[in-house]
Amino acid sequence: MKIGYLGAGTWGTALASILANNGHTVIVWDRNPNTIKRLNETRKHPKLQNYTISEKIVYTDNLLDAVKDVDLIVESVTSLGIRNVFTQIKNLIKLNVPIVITSKGLEQNTHLLFPEVLQEIFGIENSKYIGCLSGPSHAEEVIKNLPTSVVSSSYSVETMNLISDVFTNPSFRVYPNPDILGVSFGGAMKNIIAIACGISDGLGFGDNSKAALMTRGLHEMKKLCPTKGGRAETLNGLSGMGDLCVTCLSKFSRNNRFGQLIAKGLNLKQAKEEIGMVVEGVYSCVAALELARKYNIATPITEAVHAVLYDNLNPKNVVKLLMQREIKTEFK
Repeated sequence: MKIGYLGAGTWGTALASILANNGHTVIVWDRNPNTIKRLNETRKHPKLQNYTISEKIVYTDNLLDAVKDVDLIVESVTSLGIRNVFTQIKNLIKLNVPIVITSKGLEQNTHLLFPEVLQEIFGIENSKYIGCLSGPSHAEEVIKNLPTSVVSSSYSVETMNLISDVFTNPSFRVYPNPDILGVSFGGAMKNIIAIACGISDGLGFGDNSKAALMTRGLHEMKKLCPTKGGRAETLNGLSGMGDLCVTCLSKFSRNNRFGQLIAKGLNLKQAKEEIGMVVEGVYSCVAALELARKYNIATPITEAVHAVLYDNLNPKNVVKLLMQREIKTEFK
């Protein structure tokens, strides 16, 4: 297949490499001409220096070159950029091939999951082309061909299975799951809980605290998921619990490291600059909290993260407030 890939970050590089190694021709677009020039010349990503990029991957800063006459489009842009990029694409081509969303988050203001954003852009009638890939997967491990399992989903069974077939190889296993909204929701919410776990780590609270945050965080995710049309049980799988584990526990997690920096006293702006890449949980927590309040659903961990990031509350004081909440039965 000829595949257009949007985004040349670490995740884009890792997935584009899988596709190239699976025998496909991949054209990678990035909006930054300097990034494209460097990648073309060095065949090295600055954050993945030990890996040489396949010659089957072509780089361009011309969006039309990446989406014209391709068999599949894959995106790995940021949550803040996804609507703008696909609005441009709508003006360039008529959509007649599947799109694979790999970014994770909730759009601010609209509270839309990214498949819903694409539905809004291209129309409900083109839902069959919209799919996603999600689950516990860090670029730094995928690029080394370490065993990884993720989930493909779509509004269409045909597109869901196509995504699984295109990406699957001996070290990258893709399980189809038809609950596209549940799969997408898990990927969005886990980043918020990972920030909370990072704050806990930064405060030196230990494994007991982190286990509680992850478990209660999953409970929040499952309560809120049906408001977006997803099934709560989907979050027991790779796109929920699996992604939650890897994002809360891994040294590669930007959201976790961001939380640690906040606990050390950096403010929101300073911590984002220190990470140097987009921290999706910073934006998702705003949309998730608005969604929870809209449906009157208690999400104390999400509220706590929001209070620390946007209301400048001291993390230690927020933890005290969490621990002093009224005791209820576990799954209420």
